[in-house]
Amino acid sequence: MKSAERLRRHPWFGYVFGAVAFSLALSARFGLEGTLPPGYPFLTFFPAVILTTFVGGVRAGIVCAVVGGLASWYWFIPPFDSFAVDGAAALALIFYAFIVGIDILLIHLMNESAARLEHERGLTAGLNKQLRTMFQELQHRVANNMMFVAGLLALQKRKVGGDPEAARTALEDAQNRVMVMSRIHRRLYDPSAVNIPAGRYFQELCADLLDATGAKNVVCLVDAPAISFDVTRLVTLSLIVTEVVTNSLKHAFAEGQKGSIAITLERLDQETCALNIQDDGRGLPADFDPGNSKSLGFKIMQSLAEQVQGKISYATVAGTRVRLVFAA
Repeated sequence: MKSAERLRRHPWFGYVFGAVAFSLALSARFGLEGTLPPGYPFLTFFPAVILTTFVGGVRAGIVCAVVGGLASWYWFIPPFDSFAVDGAAALALIFYAFIVGIDILLIHLMNESAARLEHERGLTAGLNKQLRTMFQELQHRVANNMMFVAGLLALQKRKVGGDPEAARTALEDAQNRVMVMSRIHRRLYDPSAVNIPAGRYFQELCADLLDATGAKNVVCLVDAPAISFDVTRLVTLSLIVTEVVTNSLKHAFAEGQKGSIAITLERLDQETCALNIQDDGRGLPADFDPGNSKSLGFKIMQSLAEQVQGKISYATVAGTRVRLVFAA
C-alpha cells in the first residue's frame, strides 16, 4: 500500500501505467477473440481499470476506463469496427460504465482510508514520542526540585543553630521557594498561556526561576517581538528555556557573582524562528561535547528541539550561548 501511494505521487506514472495496462488488456482481448462466447466485450479491461486506479490514482483509472470502453465499443460490440449504437450496445456500455465507476469509487475510498490511517499512525507515533519526552522531563524536573529542596533545607539548617526565630525564618524561606517552584510548574503547563506573547511569558517564567533559586545577583533580560505560539509549541520552548536558565543559574556563576542571562527571540523568515539564551558566566568546559554528553538534561533538550522541528547548538561566546532554530 505504501509503495502504491509513493508511485501515485509521480504525476505521469499513473497514465503510463494505464497505457501499458490498456495495451495488455486489448492484446489479451484480441487473443481471446473466438475463444470467448458472445457477450464479453469488456472482460480483460476490468482488471486493467482496477489495477490502474489502485496504482496510478483515480484520474489515470478514469482515462483507462474511457479508452477501454471506446476500444470495446469499436471492436467487440456489434456492429464491429464502428461506433454505431443500438439498444444492446447502449445497454452494454451503460453496464460497463456502472461497473467501472463502482470499482474506481471503491478503490479511491480504500486509498483515502489507507492514507488517513497512515497519517493517524504518524500522529500517534509523534504523540507517543512527545509524551515519553515530557514524562522524562517531568521526572528530571521533579528530581532536580527534590535535590534543590534538600540542599535548601541543609543550607537553612546550618544557619539556624539554636535560635528558634531563625528556624522559623528558615522554614518560611523554604516554604516560599517551594511555592515558587510549584508556580513554575503550573505556568509551564497552563493552556491559557497561549494567549500571552512569548516574550512576556518567558520574562515571567525567568522571574519565577530567579525567585526559586534565590539568585539575587543575576538578572534575566528578554527581547522578543510580539509573537504567540500554539500551546504545544509554547510548552516545548518553555521547557527548553527552563532547562537552560536553570543550568546557567546552577553552573555559570560563582556564589555571589553578579551576572545576566539574555533571552532573545527573532523571526528569521516566514517559516523559521531562532531562540537564543546567553549568559555572561564562566562558559562551557573546553572538552564539552553535547553529542557525547550522558546528561539527561541535554538529551531532553535535544528531544524537545526535535518536537519543534528545530536544531539546538551550544557555544562559548563571552559566556554560554544556546541557540535553537525552529519551525515557526
